Amino acid sequence: MLKASPLAMVPFVSVDNMMRLVHHIGIETFMSDLAGEIEHDFARWELFDKTPRVGSHSDVGVIELMPTSDGEQYAFKYVNGHPKNMKEGLQTVTAFGVLADVYSGYPKLFSEMTILTALRTGAMSAVATKHLAPKGAKTMAMIGNGAQSEFQCLAIKAVCGIDNIRLYDIDPLATEKCAKNLDGLGFQITKCTSPEEAIEGVEVITVATADKDMQTILTDNMVGSGVHINAIGGDCPGKTELHRDIVARSTVFVEYPPQTRIEGEIQQMPEDHPVTQLWQVINGTAGGRASAHEVTLFDGVGFAIEDFSALRYVHKKIQDTPFYIDFDLIADPDDPRDLFGMIKRAG
Repeated sequence: MLKASPLAMVPFVSVDNMMRLVHHIGIETFMSDLAGEIEHDFARWELFDKTPRVGSHSDVGVIELMPTSDGEQYAFKYVNGHPKNMKEGLQTVTAFGVLADVYSGYPKLFSEMTILTALRTGAMSAVATKHLAPKGAKTMAMIGNGAQSEFQCLAIKAVCGIDNIRLYDIDPLATEKCAKNLDGLGFQITKCTSPEEAIEGVEVITVATADKDMQTILTDNMVGSGVHINAIGGDCPGKTELHRDIVARSTVFVEYPPQTRIEGEIQQMPEDHPVTQLWQVINGTAGGRASAHEVTLFDGVGFAIEDFSALRYVHKKIQDTPFYIDFDLIADPDDPRDLFGMIKRAG
C-alpha cells in the first residue's frame, strides 16, 4: 500500500475534536473570539462573494449549501433543517464545512459544523446585541429553550455582559434542561411559565424556536418600547416567530437582504420594507440604535460569511494542537497527468 503524500492530507476536525477544542479554549472565550472574527469579516463585507444559500426544500425540511469567498479563501457549509427530527430523537440541524485555498483550489480544512454552527449562531446574535441593544442592558428573555438556547445565552453574556436570563419554552422540560445546563456558569436564571412573564422588564429578547410554520411567538402588545429583539428561529420560507406588527414598528437589521426577504421575519412584509444591513453598522457607514425608545430587530437567518469566519477561526486555532487528524482527501500523483498510473501502482 502506497503512503499518502503530505500534499494529499487535509486537516479534519471531528465532533469529538471540536468539543475538545472548545474545552481547550473555553466556551465563552471561543464565542467571544468568534464574534470578533465575524465583526472583522463583516467590516470587509464588500470583498466577499455573496449569494443566498442554495436550498433543496421538502415537506419535512431543507438541505442547503452556503458558499462564499473573500478572494483568497473559499468556504462552504452543507446544512439541513428538519424540525420533525426532534420528535424522532435526531438533531434538527446538522452540518459540515470546508475551507479552501482560492489560488490552488485545494481544501485547507474539513470540519464538523453541527456544533460549530451552534457556536457561530450564538456569536452572531452577540454581535448584533452588542451593536443594537440599549446601553447597560443586563436582562434577556430567552424564548425557545432548545438546542440553541445555551449558546445564545453564553455568547451574549461573554460579549455583552448580560447575565440575568429569563427562560421560557412551550415545553417545560426544555426550560429545565436549559436552566440545568447554565447552572454554575455565572447567570441569574428565572424559569417562566409564559412568554409574557419572560419578557417583562427585559432589555433584550432572543427568540429561537424550531417549528417550521408561520408562528406568532410574540404578539405586538407583548413588546414594549426600547427593547432589542434577536429573531433567529425564522430561517426558511414559511417560518416566522413574530407578529408582523412587531416587524412593522421595529427598525430592522439584517445580514443579506436578498436571503432575509425570503427566509426571515421580513418575508411577511412588502418587498421594499426598509432594512439596514448589519455590516454597515459594524463598519460605521450606517447608524444602529437611534433612541432609547426604539425597538431594534435583528432578523437573523444565518449567512455564509459567518460560517467562513468560523472555519477560518477553527483552522487558525487547531495549528500545533492534537485537535484534528489528517484526512487523506486529495489525489497527489507523482505526475499530475498520470492519475491512472497512481491507481495502477497502488494495486
